[in-house]
Amino acid sequence: MKVLIVKTSSMGDVIHTFPALEDACRARPDIAFDWCVEEAFAGIVALHPAIGTIHTVAIRRWRKNLFDTKTWREAAALRRALRACRYDLVIDAQGLLKSALVARQARAPIAGFNRSGAREPSATLFYDITYAVPRHLHAIERTRRLFGLALGYRPDLSTLDSGIVAPTGTIAGIDGNTAFLLHGTSREDKKWPVENWIGTARLLAERGMTPVTTWSNELEKAVAEAIAKAVPSTVVLPKSPLADIAAILGRSTLVVGADTGLTHLASAFSLPTVAVFLATEPGLTGPRGPYASTLLAPAGGRVMPAEVVAEAERLLELSRANTGKD
Repeated sequence: MKVLIVKTSSMGDVIHTFPALEDACRARPDIAFDWCVEEAFAGIVALHPAIGTIHTVAIRRWRKNLFDTKTWREAAALRRALRACRYDLVIDAQGLLKSALVARQARAPIAGFNRSGAREPSATLFYDITYAVPRHLHAIERTRRLFGLALGYRPDLSTLDSGIVAPTGTIAGIDGNTAFLLHGTSREDKKWPVENWIGTARLLAERGMTPVTTWSNELEKAVAEAIAKAVPSTVVLPKSPLADIAAILGRSTLVVGADTGLTHLASAFSLPTVAVFLATEPGLTGPRGPYASTLLAPAGGRVMPAEVVAEAERLLELSRANTGKD
């Protein structure tokens, strides 16, 4: 049996789908899985060993160049590739109109959430079969339930395994324990003030850890350089492809991150991960993992570096106790 997963974006949403895929691989070893995803996140999907073909879309780019012949050629090539694979089933795990339209291109039966469960009810007009999954559940659990209903098994929700493994070894050129600081995020109201990142880096350095950070645009570069200037032991990685950053992230000892996709990836790698949420509620979409924790700023209040480092130390101790790693 061949199944296509459609979950095109965002990075956090893609990562939230891994546990459902892992469930399915264990319950239905007869199924071969492919995935359709935004081109920027193809390297993230490739982290799961069960995925065969990765089809890429560029919806964000196509929207900006709707009348460009290159756009239409790429869309047509995707349609041909999807139909050539002759899928037995497509699971639209996103529940949006755009993902439903992509799923439709495969010319195979489509399974997805029903109208009360889909993020955009209009998407269900394109589905052949729908399933009721409560909206109040965490995104990971919702997707696990959807896959179980569509593929005929009951997921064991008492466990959580993403199925991806962090690369082994140390970060090139850096000795000792590293703490990756993920300060970049897409929204201004999600950003922790730079002085708090500096304070966190300083406290971690005092505890013998090497702060590591990176950047993807000029504003983030300024923050990364400010941290390094204030805490000279900080290592600033150059702007790099997402897959390269993900590999380095996976080798870290500890991760402290804002509400951003790489923070979700760290928790999926089962790394000790402290997520700092300022403007969004982590309840239904926050990082989940055996050593993941979220600190939520109270109304009118702040999350302070000392709180973050104390939580990081707790998670590190818990991880060491359970894995036997120093």
